[in-house]
Amino acid sequence: MAMLRLGVDVGGTNTDAVLLDISQGVIASAKHPTTPDVTRGIERAIKDVLDQVPNVTNIQAVSIDPARLDRVAVIRLCGPFTHGTPPFVGFPLDLRALLQGPYFLVSGGLQIDGSEISPVNSCEVESACKEIAKSNIRAVVISSVFAPIDSTIKQEEHVASIVRTALGHVKVVCSKDVAHLGLLERENAAILNASLLRYAKMTVAGFQRATRSLSLSCPIFITSNDGMLLNCVQASQLPVRTFSSGPTNSMRGAAFLAALEPDVSKQSALVVDIGGTTYMPISSHIPYRPTGFPRQAAAHHELCGILLNLPMPHVTSIGLGGGSLVRQSSCTGNVGHRISSEALVFNGSTLTATDIAVAAGRASVGETSLVANIDPSIIDGAQKAIKTMLQNTLDVMKTSAVNVPMYLVGGGSILAPDELEGVSRLHRLPHYDVANAVGAAVAQISGIVDSFEDTSSISVTEVRKIVEARAIERAISAARSLPIAYTSGRCRFYVKAAGEWAGFSAQAHLDACDNEDKSTTCPPTQGTEFLSHGESLDVPCYPPPTPVELDVNSYVPNVQGNEWLLSEIDLEWIADGCYVLGCGGGGSPLHTFLELREMVRKGSVIRVVDLASMPSDAMVGWGGGMGSPEVSSERLLGKEYNEACAELWKFVGITKPEALCALEIGGANGMINLIMAASKNYNIPIIDGDFMGRAYPTLHQTTPNVFDESGKGLNFLPSVISSGDGNIMIMTRAKRDTDADAALRAACVEMGTHVGLASKPLKAKNLQEMMIANTVSLSWRIGRAIALARRHSNIGQIGHIIVDSVGGPKSAEVLFSGKISDVRRRLHKGHTIGEVVITALSFENGDLSEAIEKFTGCLVVPFKNENLYAEHTSADGQTTIRAVVPDLICILDAQDGSALGTQEYKYGLRVVVVGITAAPQWTGTLRGMAVGGPAAFGFHNVPYVPLGVYTRPESVIEEFGHRN
Repeated sequence: MAMLRLGVDVGGTNTDAVLLDISQGVIASAKHPTTPDVTRGIERAIKDVLDQVPNVTNIQAVSIDPARLDRVAVIRLCGPFTHGTPPFVGFPLDLRALLQGPYFLVSGGLQIDGSEISPVNSCEVESACKEIAKSNIRAVVISSVFAPIDSTIKQEEHVASIVRTALGHVKVVCSKDVAHLGLLERENAAILNASLLRYAKMTVAGFQRATRSLSLSCPIFITSNDGMLLNCVQASQLPVRTFSSGPTNSMRGAAFLAALEPDVSKQSALVVDIGGTTYMPISSHIPYRPTGFPRQAAAHHELCGILLNLPMPHVTSIGLGGGSLVRQSSCTGNVGHRISSEALVFNGSTLTATDIAVAAGRASVGETSLVANIDPSIIDGAQKAIKTMLQNTLDVMKTSAVNVPMYLVGGGSILAPDELEGVSRLHRLPHYDVANAVGAAVAQISGIVDSFEDTSSISVTEVRKIVEARAIERAISAARSLPIAYTSGRCRFYVKAAGEWAGFSAQAHLDACDNEDKSTTCPPTQGTEFLSHGESLDVPCYPPPTPVELDVNSYVPNVQGNEWLLSEIDLEWIADGCYVLGCGGGGSPLHTFLELREMVRKGSVIRVVDLASMPSDAMVGWGGGMGSPEVSSERLLGKEYNEACAELWKFVGITKPEALCALEIGGANGMINLIMAASKNYNIPIIDGDFMGRAYPTLHQTTPNVFDESGKGLNFLPSVISSGDGNIMIMTRAKRDTDADAALRAACVEMGTHVGLASKPLKAKNLQEMMIANTVSLSWRIGRAIALARRHSNIGQIGHIIVDSVGGPKSAEVLFSGKISDVRRRLHKGHTIGEVVITALSFENGDLSEAIEKFTGCLVVPFKNENLYAEHTSADGQTTIRAVVPDLICILDAQDGSALGTQEYKYGLRVVVVGITAAPQWTGTLRGMAVGGPAAFGFHNVPYVPLGVYTRPESVIEEFGHRN
């Protein structure tokens, strides 16, 4: 008999089971209510299926699992880097209090080229193990900088072997086994995974016992987030990989069922799974052949407030299901698994979406006569609301404007209309109601390689083939190459190999976990940080926080005299504002914000002052980070900027300047000087201002250089760059200012592709004309405006709210709002170049809230790291330049008001485009326009027309000083 597969899906309302022949399709299926203990519902569903097909012996079983948590210790291999953003730094305080054990920052880690930051120091690891042994710790995470590309040195594996030898009772998780590039996100995923290990082992053993109770001797597999198979051992070791297996199963099941139908077009499709409790995944394109896998989500995503970078399907969920409550032509709330007793058609008293479908004649469920008297206007209104919810969400998930087919699955798919805009054809496939279980049954085995490779002497295509050879067993699921900003001769490759399971499995029995301690809590212990040079210091053990509602309207910053003392709230708002002012570039301030927040929580004081409070002869230092965002997301900040500053100050003959100022307010560099200035470090104030008023891609595009008529960079040279691990370079002179940036950037690549940059200190009296004043205050005001809009559910007006925060309609304007309909990008001389096309939304069928300003036509925004100009094309083909650099063009996510970097532009995103008039340091002189205007980017035929009149931002110190 052919190999059969038994698929099981445990949902919030029902547990589905199918018996499937991979070549013929579904043989039998069953649906039973999910039971509180889960196992009983699984047993009933499986027994029902097996009863339909007697004498079946050749079966593969697949299931899904939930979790409990243990405290975790972390050993991070990082050398001198990442110390400001330790493990657990991005966790919400309640989860941090529950999970955080001791952590240790020790020698090790790799550079982007695969060379070692430093070798592993076994003595440091052994000392860490002695500290862990003093705690009641069950799991340890080993996390190394650039671990995913470490296929030869294998630092994480080496440290794991030391830990297992020293601490035989603990479970050890290597971060590279859990997730991909992005240190904090990968480490977070590994921590969650480690915290689940004990309970995962118990859960998997429970599945094994359930199959034995049914006299099944088949091997058991658990499906993962990306539709692949995990055997029992793998699932018990990597439970975090099952978090989104349910949505993936529905998509994979839909693709498999569609392949069995001769009249279904063989093209990409959308999958909609409507269950009893929620309308779960709307998956973006599933490449129909040869893979049938869903498109993966963005590199980083959030779970319970924790940033992760696990492989996850691209899914959007909305609150619509068979049990959704119907009130005033909307579907809000849900009766969930109680639908069989509370819905009208089941003789209950609650009007649900299922009742609407039955009353409209779309389904025959329960007793039809019980919904015969529902007012037709209610039926019509609810159906329109359901259709609008579906159409709006489907459009976001598409990758182009082309109409695509849609596969409807799940028991609640009776709610969907037969026609939807943007959908070429709607398919309800046979066995659509158990597609999740089908997806579990057709899951495959896989392998992944994610690495940076040398492409300087071999073509990208040839190198990709070499990388594929490492992962391929039978078929390539996906292969793509990503350019690295500011870097030539290296490329990132992500390859997944997948194939059918051959029917053999080395099953391991996990029943031993029954004898383990099943307590779910551990007594808290104080964490310790073990530094690479042997120093130990205490790390706060955060108690569960008492919920405090921040009143955004009444919050007053702490201004003492002429100094503004920054709080966590201030830092959060400044970070949000800096990303907006980055105009698509500058890099995300997230990691810098996390480091600063941690410093403030530990008692550091960060002071901001107005320039007017400084003596005229006071020296002001400035600089920031230079290099690739791909590096800074993995090799987080170390002491490179501190070292560059110290070396420069020594060179020019000062101990330290009287204050610091931001190189650029846009992006991460808008906050990096706050770290240097804090009382923990140099204990000097930050000037409320910067030298760009935004973000620009090069060092010579700074306002001090605008006021240097020589064109030789005399106002920023000498400059020093530091790698943070021993390499320091000073540049004292240049033939042209552009040569200085080119030379420093070339050295940056050789020094690890990310360096700290310090530029010539300037006297305060010279900053009066050079510096763009009060931009720290400006970023704070923008961040507060976003927080206000979110708090008061006014995101629909986010564009106008930000306009008001930066000076009002005379200084800024909402240029456009709509949907990203196309993105084109490439890498040129280290910079990401391209353009984004934004198309106005329709106002029919409730596509857009009436609160949002209506636009027509489309807007094209070219970018070179940052957005450069905005050109509007009307419905009749007329083109108009709406805004041009140096004016700021900021693209915001219309759903939550956050800024979008150019790397985050993708089809379907609803966005708002805001233009802000640039400072007169750029627009008031010919040299300012030559350095920072459109001609500086090669747009000689694009004239600059001011967006409005510049408004000097109001100082937070001036506004709030008198209140304190």
